[in-house]
Amino acid sequence: MNSDSPADLDWTATDRWLSGEAWTGARIGEHARQLCDTIGPRWSGTDAEWRAIEYIRDQFSLAGLDEVAVEEFDMDCWSWSKADVRSSDGARLDILPFIGCGSFTIEANVVDVGYGTPREIAAVSKQLPGEIALMNIAYEPFTQPMPHAYRLRDVAAAGAAAAAVIDGKSGERREYHSAHDSRDPDFPSPPLPSIAITREAGARLRRTSAARLQVEVATTTESKRTANVHGLLRGDRWPEEDLVLGGHHDTVYASPGGNDNGSGTISTLETARVLAALRRDVGTSPGRTLHFVTYSAEEQGFLGSFDFVRRHYSDGRRPRLAINLDELAAGHMKGLVLGFDHLRALVQRQFDHMGDGLQCHVMSQLDNSSDHFPYLVDGIDAAHLWRWRFRGRHADADYHHEPPDTADKLNVRELKEYAAQLSRLLLRLAQVPPQDWPQLGVPAAEARQRVTTERGAVVRVY
Repeated sequence: MNSDSPADLDWTATDRWLSGEAWTGARIGEHARQLCDTIGPRWSGTDAEWRAIEYIRDQFSLAGLDEVAVEEFDMDCWSWSKADVRSSDGARLDILPFIGCGSFTIEANVVDVGYGTPREIAAVSKQLPGEIALMNIAYEPFTQPMPHAYRLRDVAAAGAAAAAVIDGKSGERREYHSAHDSRDPDFPSPPLPSIAITREAGARLRRTSAARLQVEVATTTESKRTANVHGLLRGDRWPEEDLVLGGHHDTVYASPGGNDNGSGTISTLETARVLAALRRDVGTSPGRTLHFVTYSAEEQGFLGSFDFVRRHYSDGRRPRLAINLDELAAGHMKGLVLGFDHLRALVQRQFDHMGDGLQCHVMSQLDNSSDHFPYLVDGIDAAHLWRWRFRGRHADADYHHEPPDTADKLNVRELKEYAAQLSRLLLRLAQVPPQDWPQLGVPAAEARQRVTTERGAVVRVY
């Protein structure tokens, strides 16, 4: 028996029960139909998101969690109503404004800046002022990668009035993009008026001599009420200590959010259900308190998770670990990726005890791609799951930030496995005595200094 697991718990029987309940009691299909089909796109601040909030609240209550709360806050909600583009040859382009882009109207020449590298911008520096930069969102091969937000900032500094950014997907597809760096609160988002265009439209513009575009984009930003949904399963040994599991429930515009992030929302609901049922039916409770959260407004700058951290952990209290679930329909669970390294051995011992070959890794940088970042920037131990991403195990998980990210993109069998493995892991972590737990995060000042140092770097996420 592992020394980090209490000897008075029959782990073989407990694992059998958890895995069986995750599989045979699953409500994944029901949740997917409600969230993705009935409610549909869940952009934060909209009525649809509030229907999702109410549904999640009710599911937490039905699962038997001890406390369930809808934690409201106000946010600046961005929306758009018009995005029209015509080229000089009369063709109409199918575009999307960048998230956070302001309204703008422009008629100007198209100047190709390639991948937006300093070399390419310098080569067209005389033609660029006042014009529309045409830029690939992908990285230039074999060069030091730079986030597209920083390349757009360089394009703006060179005098471009707007940018048409070429999506990397083929088949006349484009997705919603943002251009910000959450590591830098003063970074303009986006640095200049920006639209996403398809790969095919970009190629056509590059074939067109003296290409010119007429662009009209209308957007608004207004204060809206939104909320996180928070439920807890109280620990019976160290109830004042927390473990957090959650994922965002919002989507981008027009996307039903099967993979992003119905998968994470449903896995949170199912893990909460399984562990609450274990207590109800078997009498086994977690040692420390488990918090289950679905966050609002991840797609608008992690606003929900920032609010959750401020609300619950700004007074010096810290959870032992916060695990973020985002885009789990790309492939099965391979392990956990930590922000800080001091928990690596402890987590790996739990995985070894589970016996499924799962691995614990540590990010070389503090990942600013999802809702674990607001924890990390405050020095709080946080992690995301190691699994395939976008172009990986499941090709149909590549419909990121698009209308085809529908309920059928969820892999029900693998989400059952996620619920089982997460339940087994959380219960083990909840039983480790406080004296056997390593340090509680890192000093906030140390984490923030690290984040500042890493600004502008491409995070090696997966």
